[in-house]
Amino acid sequence: MLSKIAIFILFLGPLVFFHELGHFLFARLFGVRVEVFSIGFGPKILKYKRGVTEYVVSLIPLGGYVKMFGDDPLAKEEMPEAQRKYSFVHKSKMARFWIVFGGPLANFILAYCIFFTLFMTGEKVPEIKIGPVKETTEFHKMGIRSGDVIKKVNGKSISSPGDIILETDGNLKSLVVDRSGKDISVSLDLPAEKFLEKMSEYPPLLVQPIFKSTDGNLYGLSQYEGKVDWGYSLDEMLTTPLQEYYLHTIKKLDRKTMKNEIDLTIPAKRLKVIDGDLYKTLRESNLYPIDLVVRDIVPKSAAEKAGIKSGDTITKIDGNDVYSFDSLRNLIQNGSQKTLKLDVLRKDEMLSFTLNPEIKTISGKEVRLIGIYPSSMYLRGKYINTEPLSIGEATVRSWNRTIQTVYKTVEGFKKLIFAETSFKNIGGPITIGKVASDSFNTSLSYFFQLMALISVNLGVINLFPIPVLDGGHIVFIILETLNGGPLSRRKLEIAQQFGLSLLLLLMVGALFNDFTRIF
Repeated sequence: MLSKIAIFILFLGPLVFFHELGHFLFARLFGVRVEVFSIGFGPKILKYKRGVTEYVVSLIPLGGYVKMFGDDPLAKEEMPEAQRKYSFVHKSKMARFWIVFGGPLANFILAYCIFFTLFMTGEKVPEIKIGPVKETTEFHKMGIRSGDVIKKVNGKSISSPGDIILETDGNLKSLVVDRSGKDISVSLDLPAEKFLEKMSEYPPLLVQPIFKSTDGNLYGLSQYEGKVDWGYSLDEMLTTPLQEYYLHTIKKLDRKTMKNEIDLTIPAKRLKVIDGDLYKTLRESNLYPIDLVVRDIVPKSAAEKAGIKSGDTITKIDGNDVYSFDSLRNLIQNGSQKTLKLDVLRKDEMLSFTLNPEIKTISGKEVRLIGIYPSSMYLRGKYINTEPLSIGEATVRSWNRTIQTVYKTVEGFKKLIFAETSFKNIGGPITIGKVASDSFNTSLSYFFQLMALISVNLGVINLFPIPVLDGGHIVFIILETLNGGPLSRRKLEIAQQFGLSLLLLLMVGALFNDFTRIF
């Protein structure tokens, strides 16, 4: 938890700092006296004063502020003439506009600089890999297969899932994927956002090709006689099966690193695939995927009550062969009977058990649970290094990426305002903290890409025409120009109260979404 909090502060701190720095620099440029430059809100935990400005780090790291001399249009006391040249409210409309706009502008510049640095140095990012794709799914009909690695969209190279939207004009026409070492072109015609949404349904949880035999030995399946490629999944083998494989005896499983050790003193066994059906071949060879081996049992669950134990290998359910834990789960969910019959292999003996699944309602949907955890071993994600760009290319691509990000952000908020997307998609600080922590632990490139994205979001949000936000101040300046003078005190008070109430409502809604996701 402490590390996640530290990552969140490391993530949000630069965004807040550069936003407030934008206000600060423009204020100093136009001769406005800055009294406080604070990162964070609430009680001051660190402070340092230089000249007339106090630099502060405050307790709550969810924002910051720059307190400028005379920045109170509701002040009742008249300011002395000699002090007005240092006052924000007594500056020209153009000066006040740039001081207010300086914060969002700094966020856009920060995003540009992050993109430019990533393009110039190259990035180390995870492959964009598709998880298991069944033959009956929409993705399979599109021509996408398990284990496909997306390399290009509409002819443009990409390095993260977000590029699928940013590098297209909103419509996805083609993909280039790496499938078993070969580049395959896939023709499509659908919105990029819809594709990305669908892609999230296929997380890259690809199972390692490890099997348990009836005699209790563990084997690794490989296309090579002398080694096992632990970066090649069983799902990919099933997608494009070869005519023959090799079975290597496994000496040691390492669940922490997902790197396993084979016994090279035992010759590999040749396995010829029958009728192009790898599952049938494995079953007739009495080999069962390791994810059908029970790792743990939930206490007081249906499985424990029936007598199933850790180490049992599930072979059938209601007389139907099961080939993976995923197929087992589907058969359980799709069944209508109150009881289930499970056949398991325990040591060298086949046993049958009758279970009464527990029915629970999760997210409004009834789910049948039997209470077992599989011994699944998944592939470790591979990382790729993108080629650094020249200064010219990086300059152009960074500019385009920043503009595209601003456009997509505005478009996203427009859909939210017009109810084209649900408010439930909005996340607060908890969601941002979780995503920041996940991206930091996945790839520093992803971490900085996310920082650039949130920096743009912060800039755009602050330009909303809501009083108390920068956009609200800009609206006041425009209204003051149209009005021919300052707005009345009463109008300013009503606007400030409305803006604060609306902002608090949005914050409460975002926090509510955060907590509903957790609980």
